[in-house]
Amino acid sequence: MIIIPARLNSSRFANKILVDILGLPMVIRTAKQVSSLDRVIIATDSHEVIELAKKHGFEAIMTSIEHNSGTDRINEAVNSLNLSEDEIIINVQADEPFIEVDVVKSVINRVKEVKNCSNTLITSCYKEVSSENADNPNLVKVVINNLEEAIYFSRSKIPYHRDHNENGTYFGHLGIYGFTKKSLNKFCSLNPSKLENIEKLEQLRAIDNGFKIAMVKVESKSFGIDTQDDLNRALKIFGDK
Repeated sequence: MIIIPARLNSSRFANKILVDILGLPMVIRTAKQVSSLDRVIIATDSHEVIELAKKHGFEAIMTSIEHNSGTDRINEAVNSLNLSEDEIIINVQADEPFIEVDVVKSVINRVKEVKNCSNTLITSCYKEVSSENADNPNLVKVVINNLEEAIYFSRSKIPYHRDHNENGTYFGHLGIYGFTKKSLNKFCSLNPSKLENIEKLEQLRAIDNGFKIAMVKVESKSFGIDTQDDLNRALKIFGDK
C-alpha cells in the first residue's frame, strides 16, 4: 500500500500540493505517478484535498491537523484501516510528482527482503551525488555500511574527506520510506530524539534508539518541490516528457 501524506499548509510554499503540474494538482500528479504499483491512499488534513482525491478517483483519509510529520499522519491513516501487522506501507511524499516508478518499486522489494528483521524499522533509498551537490544543506546526505544500512544522515557534507578529495563519493537520501504496519507503529511510538531535533531529520530517531534503516541504491532525477524555484526547475526538466 502506498500512502501519500498531504498537509495543505507549507511554510515555504503555500498550498504547494495544489499547484498545477502539467494539468493536474501536484498531489494528484504524484498519486497517478505511482498508482500502477499498488493501492494508493492520500492522508490529509484538508477537506479540499479529500474532495479533490474523490474527483480524480483516489481514496483519501482525513487525519489530524496536529501531526508534526508525514510519518505520524500515515500512521494514523494506517491504524484506521483493517490491515495485517506485516502489510507493507510505502510513504511517498506529495511533493514528488516526478518520482520514478522504479525507485518506489526498489523500496518495496527491499522492504520484502528485511520485513522479518525485528530490529529494522525503516527502509529507504539513496543515490550517488556530486561533491558540489553534497555541499547543499537542503540535500540530505547518508553514509551506508557494507550491509546496505544507514549509519547516519546529515545536512552536512558527509563523510568528510580528510585528504580533500573532490572526487569522493557522496550519497543523497531520497525521502521515500518503507515500513510494515508493525514497524511503522513502533517507530511512531518512539519519542523524538536528540539527533533528530538537531538535524531536523526524523529518520535519525530510529538510529538514536538502536534500530536499523535498510537502504537501497537507485537512479533518480526526481526531487521534492519545496519552493517556487524548485517548481520552475522541475517543469523545465520534466515538462516536455
